[in-house]
Amino acid sequence: MFKKTVPALLLFVLGFSAAQAQNHKLSPKWEELTAPDFVQAIHQSQGVCVLPFGIIEKHGPHLPLGTDLLDVRYAVMNAVEQEYAVVFPEYYFGQIFEAQQQPGTVAYSLSTQLTLLQETVKEMARNGCKKVVIVNGHGGNNSLLPLFAQAQLATPRDYVVYVFGLPNDHVPGRPAMKSDPKNDMHAGETETANMLIARPDLVQMDKADSQSGADQHRQNLPDNVYTGIWWYAKFPNHYSGVGSAATKELGEFDQKAWASQIADALQAIKADGDSLRIQNEYFEKISHPLDTKQ
Repeated sequence: MFKKTVPALLLFVLGFSAAQAQNHKLSPKWEELTAPDFVQAIHQSQGVCVLPFGIIEKHGPHLPLGTDLLDVRYAVMNAVEQEYAVVFPEYYFGQIFEAQQQPGTVAYSLSTQLTLLQETVKEMARNGCKKVVIVNGHGGNNSLLPLFAQAQLATPRDYVVYVFGLPNDHVPGRPAMKSDPKNDMHAGETETANMLIARPDLVQMDKADSQSGADQHRQNLPDNVYTGIWWYAKFPNHYSGVGSAATKELGEFDQKAWASQIADALQAIKADGDSLRIQNEYFEKISHPLDTKQ
């Protein structure tokens, strides 16, 4: 009896294993992939890899230090469920000099920020990520990342860096805010609402009003005059807005909209056959500028 059932058992096991392999779903997370799976993931993503870019800084008295990192990764992970791409591990080595007076802030030198980001992107490209998409989750990187992207034209390379900025909040159907949108810049209603969806276990709403997120107006300069101390002059508590006004309804809407915007960008980037071609054309021409038609 046993001998007769072994072939049937083997067929069952082999059939189950084949079905398992066929239904094997690749993780989008770089760190969770095996080496063989990573090769498949790069092919499946068409060489598109995402670097969610957060920071470690105070977020008012009620949100975790890693809010920007947690939020942007949450949005990206939802986006790659819609449009598959490989997602690089936690990255928080950005610009945050304006919050060094607050406990827990991790601020790297500018040279380290740029060098580490360049080395990271280079290593991603070496591993097949020929389209590197940096998704920004931190307002303090708004100047850093376009500068970094522009610096990619300094020397020839076989990959393209794309920067996806902060999400567009002007989406039809968005729930009305309870606080002043003009002052809702950091740990306020919007950011708190997003965290109520991404990591509600880390939000301490009872502390949201224990500090002021109001603009202190401690500088009197024209709008077109910039100083690095502008943020601290306005918001010494490193808190801008009213976190206690946040609702899950707003957070759910914004997170879905953010993920959808990222997914749309990934789809467009996969279809982009122009940027690398034009970039290569540019690199070829910079070696002999006198031949450029005038």
